[in-house]
Amino acid sequence: MMERESMEFDVVIVGAGPAGLAAACRLMQISKDSGKEISVCVVEKGSEVGAHILSGAVFEPSVLEELFGDWKELGAPLHTQVTEDEIYLLKSAEDGKHLPNSLVPKTMHNHGNYIISVGNLCRWMAEQAEGLGVEIFPGFAASELLLNEDGSVKGILIGDMGIGADGQPKDSYMPGMELHAKYTVFAEGCRGHLGKQLIEKFHLDNGKTPQHYGIGFKEIWKIPAEQHQQGKVVHSGGWPLQEGASGGGFLYHMEDNQVAVGLIIDLNYKNPHLSPFDEFQRYKTHPVIAKTLSGGERLSYGARAITKGGLNSLPKMSFPGGLVIGCDAGTLNFAKIKGTHTAIKSGMLAAETLAEGLIAGVEGGKDLDCFQERLEQSWLFDELYRSRNFGPAMHKFGTFMGGAFNYIDQNWFGGKFPVTLRDEHPDYAQMGEASAYSKIDYPKPDGKLSFDKLSSVYLSNTFHEEDQPCHLRLKDANIPIAVNLVKYDEPAQRYCPAGVYEVVEDEGQPKFVINSQNCIHCKTCDIKDPSQNITWVTPEGGGGPNYPNM
Repeated sequence: MMERESMEFDVVIVGAGPAGLAAACRLMQISKDSGKEISVCVVEKGSEVGAHILSGAVFEPSVLEELFGDWKELGAPLHTQVTEDEIYLLKSAEDGKHLPNSLVPKTMHNHGNYIISVGNLCRWMAEQAEGLGVEIFPGFAASELLLNEDGSVKGILIGDMGIGADGQPKDSYMPGMELHAKYTVFAEGCRGHLGKQLIEKFHLDNGKTPQHYGIGFKEIWKIPAEQHQQGKVVHSGGWPLQEGASGGGFLYHMEDNQVAVGLIIDLNYKNPHLSPFDEFQRYKTHPVIAKTLSGGERLSYGARAITKGGLNSLPKMSFPGGLVIGCDAGTLNFAKIKGTHTAIKSGMLAAETLAEGLIAGVEGGKDLDCFQERLEQSWLFDELYRSRNFGPAMHKFGTFMGGAFNYIDQNWFGGKFPVTLRDEHPDYAQMGEASAYSKIDYPKPDGKLSFDKLSSVYLSNTFHEEDQPCHLRLKDANIPIAVNLVKYDEPAQRYCPAGVYEVVEDEGQPKFVINSQNCIHCKTCDIKDPSQNITWVTPEGGGGPNYPNM
């Protein structure tokens, strides 16, 4: 076995998102306050901190007050406070009804919140972390778990660089480095590939309902000044999602005459002919949305899966040798459609647990199961408990009746309705066979409000070194054609928001093609493939999208 260089830290954190950076900052704050030196390293697969961060986003600032009481003086990028909330029920392609706030679940009210770029928030948090003494390594992908002899987590392996598609080293080859830690924290975001392995290895999801997901699309537009209302927040439900598909849209008015527009589609949809990307393109043509976007310029595009199972699906977050936090575990509050404040809080709780153990001299590799008690005593747990029924209600009863249930649960019972709803069916298992559903006739993009996939991927600034092993692994190369094409008309052609998967004719026979260089790291294929045949692993560090201001 190859000898690799290694580095030792007290704590290694995988992922420079809100959860990972909050954990790093809080650890160093406690280190300085206690006089106990704690070495912390953050590894980020994106080319820079924030490059892979995509979120709506409306942000609750109270958690930032907990982490940095002087966040305003430190220049945190919170510039646009919410001034107005609007909720619409879109009944058809032309009809939309404005709902009075009195009929909206109170979790959807955003008074006191800010419209932000979470990518820019993470860039700022990284500056604070480095100022506190954290080492941050962007452009390096954590590719494998390292284990101690007793099976506990020892750290991570940084993936090799310069491996060709044939698996052989190129002239540019650089072997990956081992990062060893007393404790390793996994904060990779939704469907993190190491977090997924940890949950399975340590059976962290025993007794929980299956995790549930959505795919979220986002574009940033520059619009005419007369159509812009800085601070306005618009949410919608209904059209274009039909035949049991559910989700909702958003339109956030930021500064500089820019708006963020997006659509979240639950990945439990049944019709294999549904194309989430094309549903998003249709969404922008609805008069409620088009009146804001018309005459504007699309500046950026991205898509990302969202972990939305909530408390019912939240795994045990500690294991021997570390913790899994944030959206890697599933701390998003779907009733609020917000996960940044909860991710930050989970990182702070992780740091406080780790620091307590390190300061007390607890031996590395142990299961810090005391984290669970700390979690259950926090406002984070209370918030997730109060929102536990939101997703299952929408899944069981649909947009209209599910919305009515959630209004009663949230506004009348404060999220403590004396019944807990559960959704026991994995999202991938919900897909029906192609023969049972009609194909959807999506209109051609007009180049003004709606666009094609390739021009959209171009705006995501996605880049991968082409001569490298494919990071989208098939367990069985025959399944896409022999099973998925026959039963489901191979839905990977449609659920992927970046045109990665194609079925082409090759000498008169269908052939499955993977254009991995297009991948924007959304993880939808890993989640939604009905045969669970696709596994997303990290490509070379630095590859993928490079999102500005997302």
